[in-house]
Amino acid sequence: MEYRRLGKTRRMVGAIGFGAWAIGGDWGTVDDASSLRALHAAADAGVTLFDTADVYGDGRSERLIGQFLRERSGESLFVATKMGRRVPLDLAQYSPEAFRGWVDRSRDNLGVDRLDLVQLHCLPTAVYYRPEIFGALDDLVSAGAIASYGVSVERVEEGLKAIEFPGVASVQIIYNIVRQRPAERFLAEAARRDVGVLARVPLASGLLTGKLTRETVFDGSDHRRFNRHGEAFDVGETFAGVDYETGLALVDELRALVPASATLAQMTLRWILMSDAVTAAIPGAKTPEQARANAAAADLAPLPAEAMERIARLYAERVKPLVHQRW
Repeated sequence: MEYRRLGKTRRMVGAIGFGAWAIGGDWGTVDDASSLRALHAAADAGVTLFDTADVYGDGRSERLIGQFLRERSGESLFVATKMGRRVPLDLAQYSPEAFRGWVDRSRDNLGVDRLDLVQLHCLPTAVYYRPEIFGALDDLVSAGAIASYGVSVERVEEGLKAIEFPGVASVQIIYNIVRQRPAERFLAEAARRDVGVLARVPLASGLLTGKLTRETVFDGSDHRRFNRHGEAFDVGETFAGVDYETGLALVDELRALVPASATLAQMTLRWILMSDAVTAAIPGAKTPEQARANAAAADLAPLPAEAMERIARLYAERVKPLVHQRW
């Protein structure tokens, strides 16, 4: 496992993290015992960064990670959680009192006195123009309730605006082979300001694993079934906003670029890590096998220039005209 510094948190974390949305039960049926085994398998493979949110399974994901932390007491693990989506997306809801209540709930769920990192969870763009929002987060740092704070965003512009606030330690943003816009300006500016970058949705909701087909059937509770056109939340959260048929056709082209003894998912994760400005990619996992395979991506050799150039051309030709300017 490679380790990188997470911006102003000054914490070193594994370049492959563990995304814990799925273990909350929001991607179909999950088994808590299997989820705990997946968390332990990730840690055994060198993963130290675990990303969750207070709404993943209404706290189920946080509580599982809390149990996991107790079972690995004494180890240097880092948990990033998120808040702000337990209420309607309305600026009037984001008060210091609400923030403190959400933070306290996450501390209880995780069983910790102080949260390592709290991220605003894809809140309305107007939030990033309200200094008092970030002032309330500064107060939580001063009070010792959180060690650091950051944001999780939908759009590059939101990330660029957020990092103007000096207390923002990290930005979580969708970045993968079918969502390359952050590389244009955002990654360089984040590096210049010493802001950590967490690449979320790194496998485009499983699309870039190469395991999905036109015949794949998704559970009724799985957003890949009910949110393909943004019916429930931002469509960019599902397959990174690329329509399913276009994504499957692109995956067929990518298969020829996969290094020997690697998988398409591992190549995809290694592509993300080719940028030094990215601190970590945070793929999800439900099973120990998935967790170990994800972690192994950090051990792959750098992708050859020819592969990087081919991926850039495929994006420019197949994806960029469809979604590039949306996010």
